[in-house]
Amino acid sequence: MQFNINRDSLLKSLNFVQGVVEKKNTLPILSNVLLNLKGKTLEIVATDLDIVFYDELSDLNIVEEGNTTTSANVLFDILRKIPQGTEINFTLKNENKLSLKTKNSDFNLLCLPSSNFPTFDDKFDGENIKVDKKKFLSLLNKTKISISNDDTRHYLNGVYLHATESNKNTFLTGVATDSHRLSSSSILVDNIQSFSSIIIPRKTVFQLCNLLENIDDKLLIQASANKIKFSLGKIKLISKVIDGKFPDYQKVVPKENTKTLTVSSSDFINSVERVASVSIDRKEGVKLELGRDKLKLSVNSTNSGDGNEVVAAKYDGEDLAIGFNSKYLIDIASEIEDKNLIFNLKNSTSPVLVFDNSDKNSFYVIMPMKI
Repeated sequence: MQFNINRDSLLKSLNFVQGVVEKKNTLPILSNVLLNLKGKTLEIVATDLDIVFYDELSDLNIVEEGNTTTSANVLFDILRKIPQGTEINFTLKNENKLSLKTKNSDFNLLCLPSSNFPTFDDKFDGENIKVDKKKFLSLLNKTKISISNDDTRHYLNGVYLHATESNKNTFLTGVATDSHRLSSSSILVDNIQSFSSIIIPRKTVFQLCNLLENIDDKLLIQASANKIKFSLGKIKLISKVIDGKFPDYQKVVPKENTKTLTVSSSDFINSVERVASVSIDRKEGVKLELGRDKLKLSVNSTNSGDGNEVVAAKYDGEDLAIGFNSKYLIDIASEIEDKNLIFNLKNSTSPVLVFDNSDKNSFYVIMPMKI
């Protein structure tokens, strides 16, 4: 096995590999990346057994076909420190040693035979669904903030992706909740009635966001009963899905919230950030006191003092005081595209609905906290 390749193209691919490979593994082979030279391409594969990353590079000079696996972390670290644009020669000296040479550098990396690397069935029966890359990235960003970290309810540890219908239109909808807040976002997609409802794991969601932010190719999605494949040009990300039933989230979406608060998104975020600074561990929560055309925010910490601030706002109900986790407020407000935040409230103990006028297909629910 021998080939020459530009450092930059290989580094870009290995950068994505870092999000898949676990640094500490009971199986040493899972810390490695598979390099497979075949025909005119270099195939790069990495996995943690739940996610599989594939990439194909064709901009290289192949001297001799072959394959091996070597530490993904070590290889990435070396390439990262080699100057941009450097041409690198890879030669497999023997089953356990991979030579990496540049004009001024010479490395020998330990290898494990590719026969030890796990193999996967990547065949899918479902249809390819074409999805707008930017809109799908927005859907993931808006929902991932509410993914639960509670492993006892594993079915909440991801984004619930499913087909919905509204006004004779079909949508791909993502929902996530941790019981304290809920995020829902939908994008218009044609012909997805046959799409199977699935829960995409947290790690897959974050890795996919990284790919979507950095790859310009069109996005294709294929799903089956227990896995899902995302294709972006030569890159493929295949992931197991979470086995479990996502709760009926529509039951927790408030239907009778008649009081409306409208406030500038940027003013609100900045104000929450400032008053929350007085709480060292952010556990005290922020109190919102709603009055006619004004909003008072306050945090009172027994350990470090208190902070108060008034923000201009529009409010059409009777005076109301309600408390929230400041981080939850900032997470949701930061995803609002419109210049204004719209809160629909009922009372100080009922869930609150948050809307985005610039994205009518997304909404958020946040539970109050006692202060």
